[in-house]
Amino acid sequence: MPESPQLLSTVNHLFRHQSGKMVAVLTRIFGSHNIELAEDVVQDTLVTALEQWKIKGIPEKPEAWLFIVAKNKALNVIKKQRNNILFGDDETQVLLQSGYTIETTFKQLAEEELIKDDQLRMMFACCHPQLSEESQVTLILKTLCGFSTAEIAKTFLTSEDTISKRLYRTKEFFRQQKVKLEIPSVGEIKNRTDAVLNSIYLLFNEGYNSTHSEELIRKDLITEAMMLCKFLTENIHTQLPKVYALLALMCFHSSRNDSRLTSAGDIILLPMQDRSKWNYEMIEQANEYMNQAAFGNTISTYHLEAAIAYEHCTAESFAQTNWQKVLEYYEWLYKISPSQITALNRVVAILQVQGPTVALQHLEAIPDKKKLESFYLYYSLLGEIHSQLYDKTMAQKYFEAAIKLTQSKAEKKMLKNKIAALLN
Repeated sequence: MPESPQLLSTVNHLFRHQSGKMVAVLTRIFGSHNIELAEDVVQDTLVTALEQWKIKGIPEKPEAWLFIVAKNKALNVIKKQRNNILFGDDETQVLLQSGYTIETTFKQLAEEELIKDDQLRMMFACCHPQLSEESQVTLILKTLCGFSTAEIAKTFLTSEDTISKRLYRTKEFFRQQKVKLEIPSVGEIKNRTDAVLNSIYLLFNEGYNSTHSEELIRKDLITEAMMLCKFLTENIHTQLPKVYALLALMCFHSSRNDSRLTSAGDIILLPMQDRSKWNYEMIEQANEYMNQAAFGNTISTYHLEAAIAYEHCTAESFAQTNWQKVLEYYEWLYKISPSQITALNRVVAILQVQGPTVALQHLEAIPDKKKLESFYLYYSLLGEIHSQLYDKTMAQKYFEAAIKLTQSKAEKKMLKNKIAALLN
């Protein structure tokens, strides 16, 4: 019996939301040197779910069902392979090799700590100082966030082949080094937190504006990202200003979710959004997190991005947005963390403050601009600038180029509407 599209969508939705938790738990049990085996067990759990749910229907508590099946499969793997594979870390390897102690040890490892602690352990383990930050973030996105290589490639503005090779090298490192899954020492934790926060923010961004889903807004990913960041605020060693700033930023952005799409799923751009639908309680919560982020003597990128989001969320209308202030924040942001994406967003602010001619000049002056040529928003912005310059031919050309670079139906429709407006 073939799987229905609805079943596939439901299973993929649940699985993506739960896979990171399952991989974190199983990697702690198997040992970090067996991370691929943990991923294989989780993948096999998805196959079992599809096979059984299409016959028996989706269980009442699907998340619990997935965990039980994954744990049973993991226990079977340990029993069958204990003579061929070393499972666990230095403290548990002997116990997991013994037929008398396998089940007891497995249960203790699976239930000893809350799942959230396993996720944090896994995230910090992925951020090993001997790995580049790109490798750290790539591994987190793949193993804990369920991103495909295509999604990760889009995030880094690179090819899938590059990401696949990066993942292979990173997993080889874990296999050889047998890295312990633990929250690092106080001395190391600050160095590793940056990559953890970056991964959480990338997860949030995929939920806020999904690139590989029928849904433009993935509330499950948004919730997951905010939950992981909240975990960091609850750990005394990670209660850092930038952690609170990131949580504030995500709250500011999430507060507008109910106004971003029509009932039919069409995109409503910021100038046309009904601000009465914004979640002002969440905006207030974001302000509280910003207050908590206001200590220490370092301004992070999250502080500045949250300040930009604050300007948007507190303006009474689009026209009353303090675009000059927004531009100043983007200038500051680009100075401390120059990137093509920040440069692109800066041009959007320049367009509002100084007009299309100046904006085009700055867009054309972005360094290493070639990376942006695979990014649909680059061409969409070019289309908008030329539209404001009354060059309809070029505007249409760039909007059409942008359409080819996005997989989102909602984004394609929005761009087609822009072309239709040009022709009227």
